[in-house]
Order: sequence, then C-alpha cells, then structure tokens
Amino acid sequence: MRAMLEAGHQVTFIAPFERFGVPLPTEVDGLRGVSVPRAEGRQRISALHAVRAAVREHAVGKDILLMHDPELVLALARLKGLPPVVWDVHEDTAATMSLKPWLPKPLRPFGMRLAKFIERYAESHYHLLLADDGYRENFRTPHPVVPNTTYVPSQVRPPGDDRVVYVGHLTKARGAEEMIEVGRQVKDTVRVDLVGDADCATRPLLEKAHAEGSVRWHGFLPNEKALELTEGAMAGLSLRHDEDNYRNSWATKVIEYMACGIPSVSTPTPPAPQIVAEHQAGIIVDFGDVAAAAAAVLKLHADPDLRTEMGKRGHQAALAEYAWPAHAEDFLRQLTKWAAQAKV
Repeated sequence: MRAMLEAGHQVTFIAPFERFGVPLPTEVDGLRGVSVPRAEGRQRISALHAVRAAVREHAVGKDILLMHDPELVLALARLKGLPPVVWDVHEDTAATMSLKPWLPKPLRPFGMRLAKFIERYAESHYHLLLADDGYRENFRTPHPVVPNTTYVPSQVRPPGDDRVVYVGHLTKARGAEEMIEVGRQVKDTVRVDLVGDADCATRPLLEKAHAEGSVRWHGFLPNEKALELTEGAMAGLSLRHDEDNYRNSWATKVIEYMACGIPSVSTPTPPAPQIVAEHQAGIIVDFGDVAAAAAAVLKLHADPDLRTEMGKRGHQAALAEYAWPAHAEDFLRQLTKWAAQAKV
C-alpha cells in the first residue's frame, strides 16, 4: 500500500479497522479507509457478505482491486462491474487448512479440496501475483512473483538487553505455546513481548500467561507501534512449527527482525536457516525445543557483543538484499499493466 501511495495513487483500504480498535486513516494523503467486520468464528459468513457489499460499493470505477485473503476469491465471485481483480498470494492455501482451529479435523480433507478449487477458480477468473517462488507449483500456469520483503530503515537502534519480541498473528502452529513457555523460563531475566491478534484456540493461553506475568501480550497494534516495540529489543522470536504451509514460504519474520537490527531465535523452517547462517544474524533451534530457545535467549542476554554484531550484520544484509523498494517497482509495474489491459 505504501508503494502505491508513494507513487501517487489513490487507495481505498477495506479492512476490519473497528475490530482491531484502529481508527480509520484520515491523515494520509490519498488513503481512504472503509471498516468491515472481521471474518472469524460464527460471524465468518456474515462478515464475508459485508465485505462483498463494501467491494460492490467502493471498487466500481477503480483501476485495480487487490486482495490477499483466499476466502475473498469465492466471496467476490460474479460481482459485476469490478476492475481487474488481483489475488496477491501470501500462503499455501491448501496447506493452511490443517492449521485452521475453527475447521474440525474430519473436515480438513474437504477443506484442502476446497482450497484447490479456490486456486483453480482464481486462476481462471483473476490475475495472480505470488509472494514466493514456492507457490508456483500450486498453479497450472506461470504467474509473476514479487517477493514478500519489507521496508528497511537506514538507521536502527542496537539491540537492548531486557526483552525479546514476537510480532504477528499468534497461533499454535506459529509457536505461541513455545513462546509462552520460553517466557516462563526466562521471566526472571528477560521479558517476552508478544504483539498480535490470536486465534480462538490460542487466546485463552495468552490471557493466562499474561495474567501470571510469563509474557506481556499486547494484542494487535498498528504497524508503527509494533515497530517501536521491535526496534531496540534484544532479539525476535520465530518458533514456527514444521508445517507444509511454512515450508514454501519466505522467511518474512526473520527478515523483519533483521530489518529492525535485532537477531532472531528461529526454528529451521526454510529458508530461515540459510539466511541466518549466511549472515550470522541469529540462532536456529530445533522445532518444539523450548529449552534450546530459552537458552538462546539467555545466551544473547549474557553476550552484548554477540547480539550487537548479529543485529548489525542482519540489518546490513536486509538493506542490501531484502528491502521492499527494490521490488516495489515490479509490483506497481505489474498492477499498472493489468489495469491498462482492461481499458483497451
């Protein structure tokens, strides 16, 4: 979105602002916010109907409709008068079905078949933009790839000495239980800050851990506030499980920590081990090994030079190799091409 705004485009952002306690954007030139309910729990279907209505109202007359959520592929089907629709694919849709806490296990095979149908439908009705090369094999025809990298500030604070952080959606598959247990093991020395919304299965665990002082769960925070918490942390946690969806995904979390100048403590979901090893920008621990993760946190706490050098090397690598502006031009060029084709 920032790339589109910086290029002078007008953007209407449809999102569940109210659900996350975020005011509609009013101070950013060219940006208009429209709040819709979040698709969660028993409100999922009604929320998707609300999104469909909002798109019907606000997308007509625009140059491009860009969406990320695979549920919208079918929710927006057969809407008339839309501009070219682009699905920006940020996950392995079928693989994520095994991670949905609201989907009963007996229904997950059906969910995976539905995900494949969504991919086929999208491929025949919409434009696709892939955030990772690993998603190519999910589709029958080639689609452009624009890597899911991040903005990297030119200057960052050195890592601190009293807290580690995680920023992102909190689920069991993303290591929420392990991060809580790390918090319990290191709480006398280091604080564990967890930033992000949680799914229904994980929320009670976080509330309990927060109440007992094992972690500090901040809930969802706007991006700028989440970045403030990340910069100056001692390290960033990324304790994802060994799941199919993560094996084909870019190591976004590790790169985000590198961009903020802090080392990461990460499980070996590819390509995190390669990136961390190449740049010596963190510590890799085995899947589910809470003791190793806690030991890594305490090692970084005890060695200021180690964490400072890891943070510095990671930040330099992020600037050189993973900064979003290097890819923003390709992103905008592709959207502009599709918009122009629709007007011919």
